[in-house]
Amino acid sequence: MNLTDWVLFRNNARDDKIALEVIGAQDTDHWSYGRLRHAVMATAAGLMARDLKPGACVLMRLGNSPDFVVTYLAAIAARLIPVPTSAALGVVEITKIADQVRPDLIIAHPGIALPSGRYDRVAPPDLLATTPLKTPIATKSDALAYIVFTSGTASTPMGVKHAHRAIIARAMMFDGWYGLTSDDRVLHAGAFNWTFTLGTGLLDPWTKGATALILADGSSPDQLPAFAEHHKATILAGAPGVFRRLLKTQMPKLPHLRHGLVAGEKLPETVRQDWQVTTGTTLHEAFGQSECSTFISASPNRPAPNGTVGYVQPGRRIAILNGAQPTNRNEVGMIAVDANDPGLTLGYLSHPVETQNGWCPTGDIGLMRNDGAIEYHGRADDILTAGGFRVSPLEVEAAMQLMPGLDEAIAVDHDVNRDTTLIALHYTGTPQNDDRLKAHANQHLARHKQPRLFVHAQSLPKNANGKLLRKALKTAIEEAS
Repeated sequence: MNLTDWVLFRNNARDDKIALEVIGAQDTDHWSYGRLRHAVMATAAGLMARDLKPGACVLMRLGNSPDFVVTYLAAIAARLIPVPTSAALGVVEITKIADQVRPDLIIAHPGIALPSGRYDRVAPPDLLATTPLKTPIATKSDALAYIVFTSGTASTPMGVKHAHRAIIARAMMFDGWYGLTSDDRVLHAGAFNWTFTLGTGLLDPWTKGATALILADGSSPDQLPAFAEHHKATILAGAPGVFRRLLKTQMPKLPHLRHGLVAGEKLPETVRQDWQVTTGTTLHEAFGQSECSTFISASPNRPAPNGTVGYVQPGRRIAILNGAQPTNRNEVGMIAVDANDPGLTLGYLSHPVETQNGWCPTGDIGLMRNDGAIEYHGRADDILTAGGFRVSPLEVEAAMQLMPGLDEAIAVDHDVNRDTTLIALHYTGTPQNDDRLKAHANQHLARHKQPRLFVHAQSLPKNANGKLLRKALKTAIEEAS
């Protein structure tokens, strides 16, 4: 198989059907399936003309434009290994990545930081060959297809290796999360280089023969509702912060919208409820990671019960582990994925993936209820400790966000002294009296889960795609102490 073949050539979409609309404030760039296929295969031929051997590494330093996904799919079609990276990374950050992958070629837009060192570099237009590659080059399903970088527990960038078979596993999300059909028009709020956007916003709609809608550089997320209305989006996808932000705008009627998709961080119940009241449509959440896409989710056909993410997607197997063994229902433990899941990483650049008795632990804590619904309690290294108890920060944040006027919240450990740790809540929205906050916490949380310190902030740390960064806040607190 070849991932690019699976995405572009097996979907039965006609060449004249629109595959991609890049939406700008003034105009929209329309890409038919025929134009997209030609660009990908012409770029693949251009890459092969540079005498790059199969398995050569291609570092992508590209902005939020169609060049990004064309280059990505072209490299895979030519049996090269693309490494997509965020254009926001600086010289030091991208040099750390380049030092690990040692790219054979860098494909770059002007003005985007490049790694230190001597590497061959080319711009996307210079890769277009006159005669396109006829078909993507077939390889084994287990062969390395691409590498993405994620942050480890020490914020060290780690290269995650994925096989061509990862695209097969993504099909389990079509019914298990998206409710996706070939008639859908999927509008994603993120940038091309985010794996959530690349998969959910582009590759998956194309695999199904649907249409992808993406914001052009310079378009504000606040324009999403107007764009969704004008471009007849049927599915809207983004991080929870995007939907929270949209709820503060003047929302037009969205007659074509069927539902929304949320991932990247825990969806607050208040946002889910407010969105449904405001738009008349539902939000469906998913949980996953760079190592295995998503594998737990809600869907239009199976909404999530309150307090849960959803259910194990059809075709996937997970366990909640206590040590190396699965727990009973309603017991908290480590979420683990079947070591034979087709979407699971081949391993990291620096080390193989770790497994236990046929399971791959994710580093995330959760619980499976009697009905199979999964509660997500957060990263194992984010779990709070107060008074000798272990507390999920997500439970604290969800309870406190029920308070009127409180917007976003992050709960973290706060060391009072060497022997005493309490829970601190950093929040945005209307500044609140501490006594009111304590009264609300007392009403909604057991005493050992209640924050003892409240810090109002104008904003909380986020990445470029709107995801709250709990570790960044904890690091800032530690450095200021």
